[in-house]
Amino acid sequence: MLEEVERWLSMRSWSATERPVERILAAKQRTGTTVSVVLPALDEEATVGDIVAAIRRELMTDAVPLVDELVVIDSGSGDRTAEVAAKAGARVVHRDAILPRIPALPGKGEVLWRSLLVTSGDVVCFIDADLKDFDAGFVSGIVGPLLTDPDVDFVKAMYDRPFGGTAGQGGRVTELVARPLLNLHWPQLAGIVQPLGGEYAARRSLLERLPFPVGYGVELALLVDALHTVGLDALAQVDVGVRKHRHQDGQALGRMAAAIYRTAQLRLSRGHLVRPELTQFERGEHGFVPHTYAVDTEERPPMRDIEEYAVHRAA
Repeated sequence: MLEEVERWLSMRSWSATERPVERILAAKQRTGTTVSVVLPALDEEATVGDIVAAIRRELMTDAVPLVDELVVIDSGSGDRTAEVAAKAGARVVHRDAILPRIPALPGKGEVLWRSLLVTSGDVVCFIDADLKDFDAGFVSGIVGPLLTDPDVDFVKAMYDRPFGGTAGQGGRVTELVARPLLNLHWPQLAGIVQPLGGEYAARRSLLERLPFPVGYGVELALLVDALHTVGLDALAQVDVGVRKHRHQDGQALGRMAAAIYRTAQLRLSRGHLVRPELTQFERGEHGFVPHTYAVDTEERPPMRDIEEYAVHRAA
């Protein structure tokens, strides 16, 4: 590990308990910084309501007014995600209703990118909508450094991720794909515990300057691009405990891994790319059957380059 990374780990890795809510609130009131929380959601009726309810109950009260707006972006759910989220107290916006001039593409990154147009907070906090046993400390933990330290621009949550009853520090795609890529090509990011985690917060002034891959590559892309834009010392991570969520099957993880590799490849070389497809196999009645999937190739430009965003920010 680089000496620079060892120094960064000692200076920019914290526990959520190091910043009590009272301290964070005092900093928020002193600076006038506003906070938006965004949940990208697709068929998450089983969990989204509990997450929204916890944030409203613990961080959106007269006593603890930490979060100023809570928005669920529904990307085309076929279940009751939107209804459950709205009933729990979130403002629900459908992905396709945001920036209709540009037809929406499927993918998590697309939803996160569009969310900048329907939120107003100086700090934007992203939380995955499939978390179980959600603790509102996830939110206060990762927005805390942004409110108390003006030199921090981007904060990732770090946590244990149990799998199959076994505690672990990372997901399968993280350990097999993302961490090797980062250590080999962006060694300054070797200290990030959860590079692909969906819980992170950043200043809007940074997010609006970054391109967003439309799919699974968004987390790696934002991390790498934030490093190049604001530097390692503007990045931080906060230990928020344990993250429990719905696990995907191996083939879905394979498609995720391909998107992440392609995202890294694009950042390593803006020249010719390998064919952005991935073939996987399933056993059928007469042997193994190939299924070929397109790998996410689209990226959205920095939001500050979108005309409608300038109008929204001026309103």
